[in-house]
Amino acid sequence: MSSKQRARPGGRSARVQASVHAAVRELLEERGREALTVPLVAQRAGVTPSTIYRRWGNLLELLSDVAVERLRPDTEPEDHGDLRSDLTAWAEQFLDEMMSVSGRAYIRDALLGDPDGSNAGQCSAYAAEQLRVILARATDREENAPDVETAMDHIVAPMMYRILFRPAGLDAAYARRLVTELFGAGLVGVRGEGDQ
Repeated sequence: MSSKQRARPGGRSARVQASVHAAVRELLEERGREALTVPLVAQRAGVTPSTIYRRWGNLLELLSDVAVERLRPDTEPEDHGDLRSDLTAWAEQFLDEMMSVSGRAYIRDALLGDPDGSNAGQCSAYAAEQLRVILARATDREENAPDVETAMDHIVAPMMYRILFRPAGLDAAYARRLVTELFGAGLVGVRGEGDQ
């Protein structure tokens, strides 16, 4: 989200954001991305186009904001009883969601309308928080667990690179292989100073 959007949480601002986001999602479903315009979104949301321009700047930034919200996980990762199972299930689900037609569209929109990089950072923070939950559970079970950045570097980063630039052949086996390589590299059990 840009600083404009973060500056006014709650109240009328939250209602405007919710109605505009809902209008974008509905219109994307009904008409497709190519037919989307700020006046069309404004009409559907019951606001003026100037409200959208003032708040989001342009259509790309609006689509980016909607995409970031859609990429936010709905639930915590499932607990499968051990770190390897938790990471594997999460990696498979993450890859499946991000590789879907809608997931790839949201990634594209999140990045296209992100002049300062804050939306990409927010999307990264979502993944890091999901991994933080998994790793904390492992620590609570007294399993050795890598730190969050190590998991991000070995699971999320290669998946996102492949999704964006080399999507051919990506499947659940690829996600499982990344987790296996993390364990095989001896990185599980390695912690940074502040990660205890």
